[in-house]
Amino acid sequence: MNIPDDPFIQELLPEFVDTWLNDLEQMPLLVKEKNSDDIYRMAHTLKGSCYQFGLNEIGDMGVEIMGLSKEGKWEVIGDMHPKLVKSFQEVKKYLEENGFIS
Repeated sequence: MNIPDDPFIQELLPEFVDTWLNDLEQMPLLVKEKNSDDIYRMAHTLKGSCYQFGLNEIGDMGVEIMGLSKEGKWEVIGDMHPKLVKSFQEVKKYLEENGFIS
């Protein structure tokens, strides 16, 4: 985790994490439907936004999912869902423990 020193980004980070935790709830359905367009779009957004917030490990997962969606590797994508959720939960815990969330 490489959270930028920018106070504006730090202020937005808790809401950003909560929004992604909510948005990821739709991922299993997209995988079940083999909706490559929406999975790719979600992964692309995940990649770019996480890199901006210093969450590079999660951004890397977005890059990986983008490639997997093009290859149609649905089982692997499905297996990544709990990893993404856990990663965001760990970020949220870090934010709580380090005073980003009051």
